[in-house]
Amino acid sequence: MSSISVPGGEDVFQFRIADVIAKKRDGLALSEQEIRHVVKATMTGQAQDSQLGALLMAVRLQGMNPEETLTLTREMVASGCVLKWPEEWSALLVDKHSTGGVGDKVSLALAPALAACGCKVPMISGRGLGHTGGTLDKLESVPSFSSQQNPEQMLEILNSVGCCIVGQSKNLVPADKIFYEMRDVTATVDSLPLITASIMSKKVAESLSALILDVKFGEAAQSSTIEEAKHLAHSLVNVGVSLGIPTIALITNMDTPIGRCVGNSLEVIEALQCLEGQGPDDLRDLVLHTGGYLLWLCGRAGSEKQGAEKIAKVLSDGSALQCFRKMLEAQGVKPDIARSLSSSTKLGETSHIEELKVPKTGTVELIRARPIAEVLNALGAGRNKATDVINHSVGAQLLVRVGQHVEEGSPWIRIHYEKPLLQDRQRQTLQNALSISAQPAFIPASLIRDVIYAQCKKEEYGASVRREREIS
Repeated sequence: MSSISVPGGEDVFQFRIADVIAKKRDGLALSEQEIRHVVKATMTGQAQDSQLGALLMAVRLQGMNPEETLTLTREMVASGCVLKWPEEWSALLVDKHSTGGVGDKVSLALAPALAACGCKVPMISGRGLGHTGGTLDKLESVPSFSSQQNPEQMLEILNSVGCCIVGQSKNLVPADKIFYEMRDVTATVDSLPLITASIMSKKVAESLSALILDVKFGEAAQSSTIEEAKHLAHSLVNVGVSLGIPTIALITNMDTPIGRCVGNSLEVIEALQCLEGQGPDDLRDLVLHTGGYLLWLCGRAGSEKQGAEKIAKVLSDGSALQCFRKMLEAQGVKPDIARSLSSSTKLGETSHIEELKVPKTGTVELIRARPIAEVLNALGAGRNKATDVINHSVGAQLLVRVGQHVEEGSPWIRIHYEKPLLQDRQRQTLQNALSISAQPAFIPASLIRDVIYAQCKKEEYGASVRREREIS
């Protein structure tokens, strides 16, 4: 048995982990003190792996109410250090988080674009696992790029460049690392309160002024339906606002790859196209609107539309590209490589390049993202466990787009790979990812299907949350 003192010191409560497990197993809400005790016991090793696994499963089956989820997030933040920034940056610190997708290179263009607009972007990103790609894996296809930067180095980079994209340090929300590893082996990764606490604890620890979340739905997303995505988005947004960070979420579709490229080095090149004011329309649309909402949230634009116009300007005039190059140089890339990097640069080549052909004449109705990503993952572009080594050069280029008329026998996808070689069954999987219709295909104007705010009027949102933060 172990004990903790309730803030105020007037009482000391005794807790047993087994009793906390039983309480949640029976569908009861855990108190703030019980959740604090569980996190502390996890950090000190007092909670056995079997106990933590049992509790996570109980949470997965019984859920948590908003107060429990908020408390869990807060206690996970308290398990480690919180980043501190100069006071004059208090309204400039912004970040974005995506729930994961295929071809999602938005962060690569967004962070430097925001920096070029005067923001400070301490972006803490992750690696790919399974069919979803990771921002750090993409950047590490650039020779000598280092994602490991301590808080002092981050401060220096933000001061000189305005943005950095780094991995989570061991002192930042260490409880999340323990919880996540246990969730991964206990089939509890998809628990909404655990997802919320994991995502938001890291963002709260960044001491942000504003946060935007890209919550995806579709066949290649964690949430298969838009209803599931909205449920998660509301949970994330409410925790962020409750902890003093102006937060909104975009609900975006993840059935078709974003842009034309999938695979680490190919996605960096496509992000550079966007930073040069070009690139695929769907990628540019996401960068403009995500950045626009963030500039509005932190008070650097009067509306999302004005914010998007500012992002468009720094993409077209080259200032966002210069910020990206400076960030690479500050994070270890040799100056001559960083300063000359452009969409015409080749970042690694593979010995095998193969094109697959359109099976019949018609209109491209759908290009399914998940099977493409899974084949590339098997060819070495991704990992199934954290220790897997990836090949940054493996990837695919889509040569057609949804809504395009295509002729039988024309190429529609180009695969770059080494070993293992592409198998016939994988070729068939890729061919099945392409859906051709005899009728014209419906093309949505944007991948963004909804915007989720906390419970107040949109026009009052950013200002009201900022006031609450100042008061607290």
